Amino acid sequence: MSRRRYVARGVPGGYRIWDNRGRRWWGDHYELCPDDLLSELNGKADYVKITALLKRYRAQKR
Repeated sequence: MSRRRYVARGVPGGYRIWDNRGRRWWGDHYELCPDDLLSELNGKADYVKITALLKRYRAQKR
């Protein structure tokens, strides 16, 4: 099994997504661990589903 490209890392106040290939942070700061977003990013990477998940997590921050 290959190494995962995107992983969630704990940072003060929540989580951020780390891109192992690009060696940089990806996306926003999340209060809760975005497990389903990570599985989609590392899996099929369906654009529509990723967009919907990002909107859902942004709405939780408000």
